[in-house]
Amino acid sequence: MSAPNIPAPTVTRPFILDDYGIPKTMDGVLPWSYATERLAPARNYWVSTTLPDGRPHARPVWGVLVDGVQYFGGGPQTRWARNLAARPEVVLHLESGDEVVIVEGTVTKLTEENADPDLLTRIDDAYEAKYNMRHGTPVWQLTPRVAFGWTKFPDDTTKWVFESSE
Repeated sequence: MSAPNIPAPTVTRPFILDDYGIPKTMDGVLPWSYATERLAPARNYWVSTTLPDGRPHARPVWGVLVDGVQYFGGGPQTRWARNLAARPEVVLHLESGDEVVIVEGTVTKLTEENADPDLLTRIDDAYEAKYNMRHGTPVWQLTPRVAFGWTKFPDDTTKWVFESSE
């Protein structure tokens, strides 16, 4: 499996029932590059998964952005990795509550058996450059469905949609 070709998202505003002051116009929305420029250098990412009984489960993880795609990893026997193996839906967000990036989507577990070796090498190279270690497999590839970001809530609150079904 090679890196997916993720098309550019549609840029819009989130719909919130209560009036939080989110502008009705597109003036001031953030470009998708705002998100990738923050995802790429971030040291820690929070990943939220679902426990078998339906309760949420959140943990910080390390990860890298390669060819515009987010990858993160951890031991296959960790609770969150077992959660993802059962239900691949995930929310990934950065630590900051001021420069916000939240990505919702699904993940694919990449292993030496199902992934392009060149892609795995590029992911490992990115881990080594960022964390001074090679990650190895498995690693999780995030395919975004929708993302949110802002720097000054509610003025530049932005929603990026990656599928027409949103």
